[in-house]
Amino acid sequence: MRLSIDHRTTYRFSAPQGRLTQMLRLTPEDTDDQTVASWNLHVDCDARLRPGRDGFGNKVTMLYVAGAIDSIEIEVTGEVLTNSTDGVVHGAHEGLPPALYLRSTPLTLADAAIVDFAAAAVEGGRDLIDQMHRLNLALHARFKEDRARPVAGQTAATAFAADKATPRDMAHIFVAGARSLGVPARYVSGYSRNAFGGEHRPAPHGWAEAYVERLGWVAFDPCAGRSADEAYVRVAVALDAAGAAPVAGSRLGEGREQMDVDVTVAPTEG
Repeated sequence: MRLSIDHRTTYRFSAPQGRLTQMLRLTPEDTDDQTVASWNLHVDCDARLRPGRDGFGNKVTMLYVAGAIDSIEIEVTGEVLTNSTDGVVHGAHEGLPPALYLRSTPLTLADAAIVDFAAAAVEGGRDLIDQMHRLNLALHARFKEDRARPVAGQTAATAFAADKATPRDMAHIFVAGARSLGVPARYVSGYSRNAFGGEHRPAPHGWAEAYVERLGWVAFDPCAGRSADEAYVRVAVALDAAGAAPVAGSRLGEGREQMDVDVTVAPTEG
């Protein structure tokens, strides 16, 4: 499948800022499962851009802006060719051992309710991959999809207590549940045309990956109730959504900030 992606993030400040420093996790990489046909990053002001990698091995671009600035728009556009592998990830940059992803974070700490839910969901599973599919399907059945922008800092435990959840929150709960079962799991940020039931959405997509011996990392999307397929573009991984955030950083200046995000993902011919 060929997917066309347009992702715009706009910050507006109530008072001019003296300096901005941002880490952008906005550039997908070639793997055996996806090929970046074209990709462009544009900033609507004078900025210095420096490529690199973060601690999880994700491709990043550091953005530096100096001088009085009252708004900034960061846009990425491009096309990615994908193929379906039943969720199994092949050829991705891996710099860390799977066992690292057993580590919980405040956002992915499993409380008693999540532990019990995960244990019940996988009961009767033939093997580990079947158990992870059962957990994924159980979460899909448990929640209605919340199509609003995710609440910053909301934990898996808080999200689990509600009757609806955003894709990010469902991925956090999957990660927490899998780790409670002793399975390495991590958060994935990227793009998918399956999310939100249309081309436009208020945030990039989020799903999870679990490590299964003899298969490696396998992608699960509890929002869709299935493994990631050719409709997904994988960008960054981390212990939780904060570590894989598309845009993160700091600013020097007074006042408040307002962030607007618009993401469009659509199939193209060719």
